[in-house]
Amino acid sequence: MTLLIIGCQVRREPLESTERYTRWINNLTEEQLLTQVFTSHGPTVIMPTWFCSREWFFHVGKFDEGGKGVPEDLLFFYKHIQKGGEVFRVNHCLLLYRYHPQAATHSILEGTIWNHRVRFLEDRVLSSWTSFTIWNAGKQGKKLYRSLSPANRKKVTAFCDVDEKKITRGFYTYEESEVRPKPKIPICHFRDATPPFIICVKLDLTGGAFETNLNMLNLKEGVDYYHFN
Repeated sequence: MTLLIIGCQVRREPLESTERYTRWINNLTEEQLLTQVFTSHGPTVIMPTWFCSREWFFHVGKFDEGGKGVPEDLLFFYKHIQKGGEVFRVNHCLLLYRYHPQAATHSILEGTIWNHRVRFLEDRVLSSWTSFTIWNAGKQGKKLYRSLSPANRKKVTAFCDVDEKKITRGFYTYEESEVRPKPKIPICHFRDATPPFIICVKLDLTGGAFETNLNMLNLKEGVDYYHFN
């Protein structure tokens, strides 16, 4: 049985729509097609370009036809990965992908996708880690921390950041916790943090500053860190 989902590069119409997403989907490396499956962008090859064998499609379990608001492509993609499937992209632009505001993707609640992503991250990565650092002491990093299962929250040794104000604060208190005393998670500069990292900083938004900081640590994606945002 062929365990592959095969996709291709795409061209957007209009050209300026979802520019960051289009750059991401077209430029992932072969390794990143599997390591960047946890980001908010969703599947690492875009669903309208998918090819897979009928046998594999039925083995994975078909699409969830639960109706409006179900991220069926994301759920199928996750099941594909969980069953040992691989991802391949043909590096040619073979699809004109037209953006329109009535697209079904806009009917899916962000919270629904977030919950699926967190559970998938916990299952695929955090279940095998004994400790980790969340890279981002701001809104998204704290949201991830609060969304984790109690067992995985205990594995968070620190938040790291570049914002001196957050670092000077020294720690994040989990106010919603029923544990007493309430957990206080240290906040440190990224250069002082200990990998592995779950990175909650969006790519391609800081003029290369974040990417430069990450590269200077000489870490290996898929081993020392995973991108979540």
